[in-house]
Amino acid sequence: MSNTETKPDEVVCRAGAEHGIELIEPRNVPLGGPRAMDVRRTLPARQRSLIGAWCFVDHYGPDDVSVTGGMKVAPHPHTGLQTVSWLFTGEIEHRDSAGNHAMVRPGEVNLMTGGRGISHSEISTDVTPVLHGAQLWVALPAHARDVAPGFAHYVPGPVAGDGWEARVFLGSLLGSSSPVETHTPLLGAEIVLEDGATVEIPVDESFEYGVLVDTGAVSLGDVPVAKDTLGYVPPGTTTLRLTAAGWTRVLLLGGPPFGEEIVMWWNFVGRSHEEIVAYRDEWQAQITDGVQVDGRFGVVDGGLPPIPAPPLPNNVRLRSRH
Repeated sequence: MSNTETKPDEVVCRAGAEHGIELIEPRNVPLGGPRAMDVRRTLPARQRSLIGAWCFVDHYGPDDVSVTGGMKVAPHPHTGLQTVSWLFTGEIEHRDSAGNHAMVRPGEVNLMTGGRGISHSEISTDVTPVLHGAQLWVALPAHARDVAPGFAHYVPGPVAGDGWEARVFLGSLLGSSSPVETHTPLLGAEIVLEDGATVEIPVDESFEYGVLVDTGAVSLGDVPVAKDTLGYVPPGTTTLRLTAAGWTRVLLLGGPPFGEEIVMWWNFVGRSHEEIVAYRDEWQAQITDGVQVDGRFGVVDGGLPPIPAPPLPNNVRLRSRH
């Protein structure tokens, strides 16, 4: 997914103070277009930019495609990150400049590695009346940020207990492990709980965690986390206890604190103002007169005109964050 804000903020990514559970409220961001499907963004936030290497969390739907037009994100570039697509309802067609053409469907994770540069498009299909899911970004560490573009697809099986069920799409949890390669230790899982159910999850105490509530509400330990809110848990926790209020679905994200400074602007993750400016210039040079030509970001088949990069802030240097 593209960050289609026309005036995107530069994001200084650094860990926040770790004083127990934090609640991160979403902000609404339109994806663009005449009817503009909205997404609810919880990362990056003012008080926290990253959870492990997770640097971007967009949550959308249930979205009536007949009203909003659904998702129609034309070719756009990425550097220095991996995108993670996870759907609850609907279907999205993915095409990228590495030659990958795939469908995003509920319960199936698609991970695209941008590395040194890739471009892609995402369009909800005609068989999708309702679109509902999450689009997530992972910052690549210094040793891997210039890797070749790539793509992985995985269908995790369920792990179930008394009143709950989980699907682990990245990392390992509850005896289930994903084979999908990441470049830092990560956890990504969907957990569904019946009304009143409690699950106690053994976790890696070196990780920090985020619990994004999609449907229902949950208590994270003794802290209530409302729908659409991201609950943050700092490192040092060995067990996460979730208790549902109503039928509840959450995404559990985690990883060790990233520990590197990055600059994130529009769809680029870099390490300096100069890098971001260069990435933008290279993308703009590839899309003269609305036609995409070959270069760092390759070419996406499919016929949609590429998305131009927004202007950089006037007379302002992009700052690094960690």
